[in-house]
Amino acid sequence: MAQAIQLCEVTKRYGNFTAVDRLNLEVHQGELLALLGPNGAGKTTTIKLIAGLLLPTAGTVTVCGHPMGRDGREAKAQLAYVPDQPFLYDKLTGREFLDFVAQMYALPADVARRRSTVLIERLRMGDFLDQLTESYSHGMKQRTVLAAALLHDPQVLIIDEPMVGLDPKTVRTVKDLMREMTHEGRTIFMNTHTLEVAEALADRIGIINHGHLIALGSLADLRRQATANSSLEDIFLRLTADQPDDESPGPDPGTQALSLPS
Repeated sequence: MAQAIQLCEVTKRYGNFTAVDRLNLEVHQGELLALLGPNGAGKTTTIKLIAGLLLPTAGTVTVCGHPMGRDGREAKAQLAYVPDQPFLYDKLTGREFLDFVAQMYALPADVARRRSTVLIERLRMGDFLDQLTESYSHGMKQRTVLAAALLHDPQVLIIDEPMVGLDPKTVRTVKDLMREMTHEGRTIFMNTHTLEVAEALADRIGIINHGHLIALGSLADLRRQATANSSLEDIFLRLTADQPDDESPGPDPGTQALSLPS
């Protein structure tokens, strides 16, 4: 099976602190992989390494066969990144922001218009799309950033806490969109604290703690590893037991709404 994302011996250090330690991971084409872990476990660092927002101290990251190095344009052209804190330009309306993103990807006007129309309807953005984004709630911002991320029809979607701030209807819509993407052969790498979302959507689940991948597999695989025939919450707590949370002292490298090709 083709690999959409590959991490080989990936390490990220901030001074003497190791946020991610010799991480090896492959995500298959058409797969949704959810990464779980306590606060400070290395989840967000991992997701930013895959998106090209951070460079590894050691090891390599590959997206759709393209290396994610200092340039990484070919790799970045294959993906979209949605952070847990969505970034928008306050003095643009949501519609203007979508138009701006479409231009950054050099989408033909008719293609951009067709795709944005579908996404606006699916994500129920019509009521607020022509307001300045500075007036948006977190959920409105999240929907707008997700629509922008999907405009160029990426092969890989990297998304951090996708359901935070969304109302139940939109949560259902986003779940349906993610399922459709994987059925079409797209790949999704998701960080989440919402175990129900991981349990419902993920083909495989990884658990990271103290920068180490301590478990990886289907829910059935994790049950066998944890020797527990129970919920994902129970499995997660058992596998991370006696490992206190750490908060990384490293600098915040910042977030951005999309990883755009140069």
